[in-house]
Amino acid sequence: MDTEERQHRTLRMTVLTTPDMANFSGHVHGGATLKLLDQVAFACASRYAHSYVVTLSVDQVIFRQPVYVGELVTFLAAVNYTGRSSMEVGIRATAERIVEKTSRHVMTCYFTMVAVDADGRPQRVPPLDPQTQDERRRHHAAELRREFRKEIERRSLEIRQMPPEA
Repeated sequence: MDTEERQHRTLRMTVLTTPDMANFSGHVHGGATLKLLDQVAFACASRYAHSYVVTLSVDQVIFRQPVYVGELVTFLAAVNYTGRSSMEVGIRATAERIVEKTSRHVMTCYFTMVAVDADGRPQRVPPLDPQTQDERRRHHAAELRREFRKEIERRSLEIRQMPPEA
């Protein structure tokens, strides 16, 4: 696998947080962050698939620490797993205080994105071939999360089908 192909599995995006992103407490609003995460997942997955993609699910959004207005937030995204038309994109975000020269891990999450054709129908994505130890570790963890998502869906269906209490 060449370097260009490997680079299309990952994406790095940095954003300056601005006052229009703030919530009532003065921190960057979680919704603003989720929008950025979705954009990062879209860019990473569509670049990998060479296709338009849509968001199927968002898992385990963990807001570890608040993000403050004026910080640089860097999103590191990687395609961890591919199915027939779907991809798991893992995203790690760090916030950097420019003046203090400090950065910290502020959130992690996993998006499942689906490649679609011009008519909006799912289309095949290139299979992922993890090469490095880190890529293999992320791939294995993504397989486990995929099984976990299936179990949650199965149990949710059971709950929806439960008869109402008399």
